[in-house]
Amino acid sequence: MRVRGELKQYMVYGRHKPSGKTTDPPIYKMNIFAPDRCSAKSRFWYFVKSLKKVKKAHGEILQCKLIGEKKPTQIKNYGIWLRYVSRSGIHNMYREYRELTAAKAVTSSYRDMGARHRARPSSIQIIRVKQVENEKVRRPNIKQFIKPNVRFPLPHRVNHKLYVPRFSTKRPQTKF
Repeated sequence: MRVRGELKQYMVYGRHKPSGKTTDPPIYKMNIFAPDRCSAKSRFWYFVKSLKKVKKAHGEILQCKLIGEKKPTQIKNYGIWLRYVSRSGIHNMYREYRELTAAKAVTSSYRDMGARHRARPSSIQIIRVKQVENEKVRRPNIKQFIKPNVRFPLPHRVNHKLYVPRFSTKRPQTKF
């Protein structure tokens, strides 16, 4: 999978095609983070093939819908469980992010994993994304922003009056 721009959250429903053996096959529902609808369907088949042994050729997608956030203007803490393949093996990981939406938290996770661990997006699998309450946050870099009296320094304050000339080069107009 290639991560181009911001990821979106899709809910994809699919199943094995009905046949003579099984007339009513089970429906599989999966929460997928992908840049577009086509990539979401592709990721769905990637996971269903490995988990439930259903190939794309013998399956069908019933629905692929975009999931929106209930409160996209309120900042929240997200916990992300993921697994990734590195040069030395397969690793499970839990990470926390403070973002507006779950999709933005997952996007940050992909960027962060690429920067810190050199993990390619194709080798990262998001297992679970959950909103975490302020009391249950584990990571200290997220805890520091939860306090009610958080203050941010403003290190580069530029006094623009320094660049105003002291003496005017024009004569004052006294006539009206």
